[in-house]
Amino acid sequence: MENEVIESIAVGQSIAATDMSVWSLFMQADSIVKLVMLLLLAASFWSWAIIFDKLLKLHRLRAIADSFEEAFWSGGSLVHLYERVGVTPQDPMSAVFGAGMREWKKATEGGGGASEARTGSVLQRIDRAMRLALSREMAALERHLTFLASVGSTAPFIGLFGTVWGIMNSFQSIAISKNTSLAVVAPGIAEALFATAMGLVAAIPAVIAFNKISNELDRYANRIEGFAGEFTAVLTHDSEEQA
Repeated sequence: MENEVIESIAVGQSIAATDMSVWSLFMQADSIVKLVMLLLLAASFWSWAIIFDKLLKLHRLRAIADSFEEAFWSGGSLVHLYERVGVTPQDPMSAVFGAGMREWKKATEGGGGASEARTGSVLQRIDRAMRLALSREMAALERHLTFLASVGSTAPFIGLFGTVWGIMNSFQSIAISKNTSLAVVAPGIAEALFATAMGLVAAIPAVIAFNKISNELDRYANRIEGFAGEFTAVLTHDSEEQA
């Protein structure tokens, strides 16, 4: 009994003497596990860069949209507004407005006048141009979101691979040393589990951010679609008044 107590104390002292810090776990890990950790760390950093970039850009675009809609509904000339923001658009809403105005100007300045602009074919061209512009702008905004989705779905499995590899090495160490004490097993298992923890650290923010940013982009796209419908109605009303 006394020998068992002494052995337990010795094992505890051996474990306590082992450096279990994050840096130590990384440095003591197998080369494959290190590669997995570095890959997950890089994926996490890149994910956070994308997250901050998208959130800041969406905040800025919402503010620009508020300002643009205020100018649009102020009662001023649409031609002047087009010359100010639609010729060289800096945001999706201005790009959609510019695409619609270009088609409108082609119809009204091509010799047909307001009667030509009232035809269904012109309105269809305007609607199609705005939809294509919206599609291009949203595709640009959604760039790199697939990376977040990929990290969210694959990072836990990459971390799990590092864990499995680390545990296999721990079992090999046990077989070589023929010692099953906790002091021999614990460091290797800790290194292996650290890879899984890093996988979760990379995946969880990526999944949450992907869902949030996707929802924000959907709301922003719906807002622009609503504006495009209202813009078409304004053009139709103006053409009828000029007839």
